Amino acid sequence: MAAAADLPLDQLDVINPESFEAHGYPHEAWERLRRESPVHYFGDSPVPFWAITKHADITAISKQPDLFLNGPRLFVHPEVSNMQEDLEAQQGFDRPATLIEMDNPQHSAYRKIISSRFTPAALKKIHAEVDRIARKFVDEMLDEADGGEAEVDFVDKIAAPLPIAVIGWLLGVPEPDWPQLYDWTNRMIGFDDPEFNPSDVESDSMTAMVELFTYFSSIVEDRKSNPQDDLITLFAHAEVDGQKLPPMDVLAWCQIIVGAGNETTRNATSGGMLALIDHPEERRRLLAPGNMRSGIEEILRWSSPVIHFARTVAEDTVFNGHAFKKGDTLALYYPSANRDEDVFDAPYRFDVARRPNRHLAFGVGEHFCAGAHVARLELEMAYKYLLPRLKEVELAGEPDRLRSNLIGGIKRLPIRFKVQPA
Repeated sequence: MAAAADLPLDQLDVINPESFEAHGYPHEAWERLRRESPVHYFGDSPVPFWAITKHADITAISKQPDLFLNGPRLFVHPEVSNMQEDLEAQQGFDRPATLIEMDNPQHSAYRKIISSRFTPAALKKIHAEVDRIARKFVDEMLDEADGGEAEVDFVDKIAAPLPIAVIGWLLGVPEPDWPQLYDWTNRMIGFDDPEFNPSDVESDSMTAMVELFTYFSSIVEDRKSNPQDDLITLFAHAEVDGQKLPPMDVLAWCQIIVGAGNETTRNATSGGMLALIDHPEERRRLLAPGNMRSGIEEILRWSSPVIHFARTVAEDTVFNGHAFKKGDTLALYYPSANRDEDVFDAPYRFDVARRPNRHLAFGVGEHFCAGAHVARLELEMAYKYLLPRLKEVELAGEPDRLRSNLIGGIKRLPIRFKVQPA
């Protein structure tokens, strides 16, 4: 693979899932684009797109939702322009838009349904349960060492089960079914990864979605007559403009909570552990008084689990001297923005005491992640209980990355650790 510094800009690989799987994030390529062409048109891609790599430009675009639309394309795929439509046609399944794909006025109306449940004040009510769940998984991992040394897959022990358990509990899914949520998420997000989609036809992602919708439909029906204090009940009884949500929209809410609530937190947690292993001094600093909150923000900046989302230009316009045409596709690269030299001092230094930290790991503008406070709470609880008990920790093998250009996923993170006395 040629170094990014030696290639013409149009040949920089910032979109192929195989590259993200093999090499991780293309920070060298993004740095060149920020420096030489921060709004760059890749016209030879099967879906021609503008790569947006600067923090200020991503922020400006995200704060103009009527000009730069979330629909109809969630992300840019390098091989097919209408993958979503093809998959739905194969399954005979017309999937409704989720919150992250909606534009106004629908987006603002639907976001109000969930916003009050994810505020910092509302989260105080779930703090004790998240604390209990985090402690449980940390204790189970540490028990593997039996007071000495052990090798485990950190994704399997902490990064994956913790957010799935929290999301399952918030939704009201019975605990025995939580592993099934994990399976569906892997298959929905991992449509490019042969481990999760081994067939030649890229359909297992949509099959998983159909299975998820079918599963939740029976719980939704139960909650209509037997309401509980959970999110499924909230969605089943929600109204917009005085009308109950259509049944498929209720199920789409369940889908986005399972998918977005799991994948991003899971990969921030595993990416954070990888960063802390690579920077042992920062791992020790994270335990100093006052550094946990700032350390979580730095983990989010450093890992940036969402690689990009797309925007579609609503009308001809000029942006920073570039003529965008109606229907043009933009790819907003959040990990690139989170290494922007104009925003972050020493952006390639992992610094758990970094303040301020204006990262875009949760997006920006009205599509800022609704579950950001939940994700922060999960990360804080996991590291608060785990790190003081780790006497030593190191990689026990190479990270196994997800083949995806949407999510910077780590499927497996083998670690070797020794424990401190409790």
